Amino acid sequence: MRDHQAEQAELRGDCERCFGLCCVALPFAASADFAVDKAAGTPCRNLQDDHRCGIHARLRQKGFSGCTVYDCFGAGQQVSQITFGGQDWRSGPPERARHMFDVFPVVRQLHELLWYLTEALTLPAARPVHAELRKILEKTEELTRGTPEELAGLDVAAHRQEVNVLLLRTSELARAGAKGRRKDRRGADLMGARLGGADLRGASLRGAYLIAADLTGADLRGADLIGADLRDADLTDADLTGAFFLTQPQLNAARGSAGTRLPGSVTRPGHWTAQL
Repeated sequence: MRDHQAEQAELRGDCERCFGLCCVALPFAASADFAVDKAAGTPCRNLQDDHRCGIHARLRQKGFSGCTVYDCFGAGQQVSQITFGGQDWRSGPPERARHMFDVFPVVRQLHELLWYLTEALTLPAARPVHAELRKILEKTEELTRGTPEELAGLDVAAHRQEVNVLLLRTSELARAGAKGRRKDRRGADLMGARLGGADLRGASLRGAYLIAADLTGADLRGADLIGADLRDADLTDADLTGAFFLTQPQLNAARGSAGTRLPGSVTRPGHWTAQL
């Protein structure tokens, strides 16, 4: 039997085993999330020679809240230690750095899919598709072990579509037994919506835009939250027990409280406590 909890633990960023790839490979623009502009492939001005962030404990105060909501799902350590065998981008030829920066976002997408597939296998209601889920999970794991050239040439969109068919079926099975109205709000524009105390048990909120939505006290038990945009959504005292396909980056981008009830696959963001 696979230890799904241990596998999900490996699908979290471990900066100690990474060469600061997210701080170099990815671009960002001056905005409410980032204090400055940065081009892809250019080291962030806060990145130190040891690949650590010089303002990690003060990112929000320094205008880099976007960094605090990001998670690579363990892609950073995979690319650094496995794909490139512990060779960093600073000490090698420019081609190595370029290849690392090209491969990192590909592996990040694959690891995100592994997160969803691993969670899907923990859902008893999805047992009818567990065999298919295990098969495609193993295929995804094999893809992550590809060479830099294989990863750079991978059609990730096609693979995501293949995985998504099974995740949709998983969602249908998992929500079938949920109490409540099982609303289908897939892809809905709910930006700023007043949903305080709403009964959203078993709802499909896949890809829904919940930016700055008021979800205080809402009942989201057993809801599908894959791809939902929760930036600045207020989850104060909301109940997300049993909600699935919720990731740490989504939660980090939201607001909440000590009274917010969470599924075991995620942790309460530190900045929620700071708001109390």
